[in-house]
Amino acid sequence: MSENKLNTANKKHSLTINRHKTSITLEQVFWDALKKIAEENKLSVNALIEKLDAENPGNLSSSVRVFIFNYYKSKYGF
Repeated sequence: MSENKLNTANKKHSLTINRHKTSITLEQVFWDALKKIAEENKLSVNALIEKLDAENPGNLSSSVRVFIFNYYKSKYGF
């Protein structure tokens, strides 16, 4: 499979945010990016998502996608 082919399949993950069980659905590419960002910041994925949830009320999946975009935008200056 080509690296340029988009994997648009959604993956749902269950997690706990502030002792509240929830789930979030993202495409695999976003899960991969989120794991990498969490590692770079010495956080668990849950801790990073918990932080994003506290800072960005609203749709959590959208907040995560926008965070990832902005993270790489600032890191690579595009």
